[in-house]
Amino acid sequence: MLAFIFTFAFSVRPEAQEQVGDGVFDTQEEIDSAEEDLRNEQERTADAEFVRELDLRRQAIDEMQGSQGIYSPQLQEAYGDLAALYAEVEDFESAIRVYTDALQISRINTGLYSDEQLPIIASLIKSNSQLSNWEETDDLHELRYHISSRFYELGDLAYLEAAENYGEWKLRLLQQNLLDLGYRSYSRNAEDLSEFYERLLDNLEIQTDTRPENLIGIITGKSETDLVLARAIASTPYTTFEGTVSRYLNQQRCRNVRNAAGQTVRECVNVQVENPRYRQSQVDAKQFAMNRRTRAVQESIDSLRQIYDQSSDLGRVERAELEAQIAELETQAFQLLRQSRSRRRF
Repeated sequence: MLAFIFTFAFSVRPEAQEQVGDGVFDTQEEIDSAEEDLRNEQERTADAEFVRELDLRRQAIDEMQGSQGIYSPQLQEAYGDLAALYAEVEDFESAIRVYTDALQISRINTGLYSDEQLPIIASLIKSNSQLSNWEETDDLHELRYHISSRFYELGDLAYLEAAENYGEWKLRLLQQNLLDLGYRSYSRNAEDLSEFYERLLDNLEIQTDTRPENLIGIITGKSETDLVLARAIASTPYTTFEGTVSRYLNQQRCRNVRNAAGQTVRECVNVQVENPRYRQSQVDAKQFAMNRRTRAVQESIDSLRQIYDQSSDLGRVERAELEAQIAELETQAFQLLRQSRSRRRF
């Protein structure tokens, strides 16, 4: 009998018991409540740890400013650590403010152009992107590339990486139209980016130590930029384009009228009328712009194909990736060519 009671006592609802933290609970409601209490306690602990760490870093900055001055070079790292703490808790506005202080300290101590500024600018770019501050982000990308172009030699891997990063950002601006540009501003920015790539490639081609494999990212960026611009051209009405002939013509129109003496005289006036050839010239201008971009894309494809065929330094994976890039570009170029021959585009 005692054995039965013992067995019964330890077999009642074993599946309903669950341990949370240091306690054991029977009902789901108790379990949920315990889990919420545990989460709240963890959040309070994390908040307290953040406040403690924040106070320590602020105190370190105050002591450093007091002992070494407000422009001490050591403040750059201290500001960076404080900003990183703000970014970790997603307080990006505070992070941007402190990173900006760190950049100012760096520029005072190392000059306007130094590689020490580049990591700070990269952090500012990341924080501004998190807040969708696209104009500020664009300005920072411009600054980062400007410093890199002055600090690194043309053809250095560090310079090529900086150029690719700059181009990738500008291409993203276009593809997502982050600055909400109208057609004219949009196309002008796209043309500027395409010309940037073209100048860069021209300058790199005369460098005897530039490996063709290092140009793949630059060539691909230019081709994607030309594709973006070609699509913008294709989707824009021909009436947006400037015609290649004068829009208006001056004509003289005459008529017979009676003067004050009752005599019939001929009276002529000069008037402006629309040139009947102007609209066709707009169509031609759009076609010319479209052809120019499709040719540019094909030239990039040819350059990539030449690297693929002639390079002996590409590994198996790199060759496969390059072949896939070429195939994708050829597909998009074919689609553009087919669109350019369709009169429905106009």
